[in-house]
Amino acid sequence: MAGTEEWAENGGALEQELRFASFSHAIEFVNRLAELAERENHHPEIRVSGSRVTVRWWTHTTGGVSDSDHRLARLTDALL
Repeated sequence: MAGTEEWAENGGALEQELRFASFSHAIEFVNRLAELAERENHHPEIRVSGSRVTVRWWTHTTGGVSDSDHRLARLTDALL
């Protein structure tokens, strides 16, 4: 991975853009993230653009960022 931004609160969500060496590396990460989301039953918004992946965590029922979102952001970092 070429570099990452820090998690930032943006529009009521925790957001981070990740940059990978290639599209295939980005998709491999997204697949690992999908497994995490399924296991935790908490699903982020994921955008893929070439070798960049943007992840947004928020809690739909509260309409904003919860402790669970912060925990999942840390777990997302651990996937890297």
